[in-house]
Amino acid sequence: MGEVLATIKVMPESPEVDLEKMKADIQASIPEGTEFHKIDEEPIAFGLVALKVMVIVGDEEGGTEAAEASLAKINGVNSVEVTDIGRLM
Repeated sequence: MGEVLATIKVMPESPEVDLEKMKADIQASIPEGTEFHKIDEEPIAFGLVALKVMVIVGDEEGGTEAAEASLAKINGVNSVEVTDIGRLM
């Protein structure tokens, strides 16, 4: 079994959400079996900025589900969506 790099788009509830605190909360909430890689910011519109969280997970069915569930529970998060998955060689 290999590993994949998954990009998970985390949308804050509003532009007023403290992104630095949210980034720290994201890193702290990464579940066991998931390796944090990095976070990029993606401007959306009207001051709203999405966070693109990249994690490394095992290449099995449901590999990102634990990470998605953990990220969705963070205060200030509106939605969580896997936007890309690529196999690591």
